Amino acid sequence: MKAIVVGATGAVGRDLVEVLCNDPRYTEVRTFTRRELGIENPKIRPYIVDFERTEGWHDLVQGDVIFSALGTSKKQAGSKEVQYHIDHDYQMMFAEFAKKNGVRHMVLVSSAGADASSAFFYMKLKGEIENDMEALGFEGLTIVQPPSLIRKHAKRPLETISVKALQLLNAVGLFRSMAPISTEIVAHCMAEAGAEPFCGVRRISKQAIRHFGK
Repeated sequence: MKAIVVGATGAVGRDLVEVLCNDPRYTEVRTFTRRELGIENPKIRPYIVDFERTEGWHDLVQGDVIFSALGTSKKQAGSKEVQYHIDHDYQMMFAEFAKKNGVRHMVLVSSAGADASSAFFYMKLKGEIENDMEALGFEGLTIVQPPSLIRKHAKRPLETISVKALQLLNAVGLFRSMAPISTEIVAHCMAEAGAEPFCGVRRISKQAIRHFGK
């Protein structure tokens, strides 16, 4: 299979690229990034592109399955408006190119609690992305909804604190469904989902991510 990865420089995306490269079911991994990926493997076909100027590369978004782990935080983006543009508009742009180019399956990283009617910006944003992806009409759409993520090299202090707090609560039997999940586990779930000849829309949420495909 030929895979397309958007968001390959992020925590989940980097792990996903490595998983796909080590999976014999995938023969090619196309990555679309704004900077050097920093991963070398004969399966990888890296494309450094300008997300705002799509002429000349949009027809390269071709393969059997597209994976999107693209996302940022409001702090990194600078404002809610820029975060929305990156998380929603860029992902939809790549999905539309893929659909037009005949890609049949989309695997999207979202979030547990995603809800387009939520009063919380982040959850509302993720819910709107999910709804808009469904409206594109891929033959298969898999939405992975992890709770808090355990990143290899977490750089956000509040994120580290919240993950540790949840882990402590999980240890005493509270909020087990929201136990943090490592980015590697999410990546393996995505690779398994993408390799299946799936049709329709499905959501793999919370702790089900740990066991998918096993």
